[in-house]
Amino acid sequence: MGQEAPREGRVLFGTAGNSRSFYASGCKTSLEAPSFLRKRGLDVYELAFGRGIWLQEKDHAAFRAEAEKNHVTLSVHAPYFINLANPDREKILRSFGYLLGAVRAADGIGAAEVVVHVGSGMRQERGEALRHVRENLSEALTRMAEEGLSGVALCPETMGKPGQIGDLEEILSLCEGDERLLPCVDFAHLHALSRGGLDSREAFARVLDTLERRLGKERAQRTHMHFSAIQYGGAGEIRHLTFGEAGGGPRFELLSPELAERGFRGLLICECAGTQAEDAKAMQDRYEADLARIRAGNLMERTKQHAGRQEDGTPGAETAADPGGSTSPDL
Repeated sequence: MGQEAPREGRVLFGTAGNSRSFYASGCKTSLEAPSFLRKRGLDVYELAFGRGIWLQEKDHAAFRAEAEKNHVTLSVHAPYFINLANPDREKILRSFGYLLGAVRAADGIGAAEVVVHVGSGMRQERGEALRHVRENLSEALTRMAEEGLSGVALCPETMGKPGQIGDLEEILSLCEGDERLLPCVDFAHLHALSRGGLDSREAFARVLDTLERRLGKERAQRTHMHFSAIQYGGAGEIRHLTFGEAGGGPRFELLSPELAERGFRGLLICECAGTQAEDAKAMQDRYEADLARIRAGNLMERTKQHAGRQEDGTPGAETAADPGGSTSPDL
């Protein structure tokens, strides 16, 4: 059964697949990824099954053991071949095969979240395509339950091209009615779809506001996230970029303080192809600095409030509740 990712009151950072530095360090197989990431202080590894499920069932236990030994949380990205909007029943059954294969692998290695691209409209009216997606997601969840796989959450992903099903509204409309679904918000895709719209802290705040309003704060805080730089054009996404490549956006430093202030605690996966380990670490360092700043500010404010209560003779809440206890403010 998939295990709920340890949230620890903070965002956990990791990579999709393996970086160039992974192989340059002498690592040979993805079984070494948890150890590689732990040595670099990263917390999550997303197994990229986009072009097929490469992990064999006989290796599930070993992969799970490596992740647990290195305190690395696992997630899975399902194959790209899935299209839950397809009206052809035979092809939908193939999509179920790909999706359930990814879920079985996730369950075997202890991953609690499986990211899925729900598909494209295939010249259908968009509302009709979305109806097919909703019905087929429901059937997929039923099939998962029949196999005892309900401990794994499906995470429909926001997409970067207009022809794909998966703008933010569509993904939330799918997720808000079923607790077994958790959105995967790919900020690079949203940036590409909006032709560079995530260009300010306020723009990111609007996305998070929408998540909180539609899902409730607790569920929104667990949102699965992807982040990278991206190249886009008139038709949306062209390709993912690394942080070191010129001309790419969005900028993580605009999102980071919002995640820290709002108490988000989901998984954030870096998809910067080739430099995902280094770029994930850069994001983690920025986020941890923002989190420390916010916690220090909270501590200072509570200390001032406590001092003010003592000056006017009013006992602090901690003192009134427990006269013999500590009056140090909690973080």
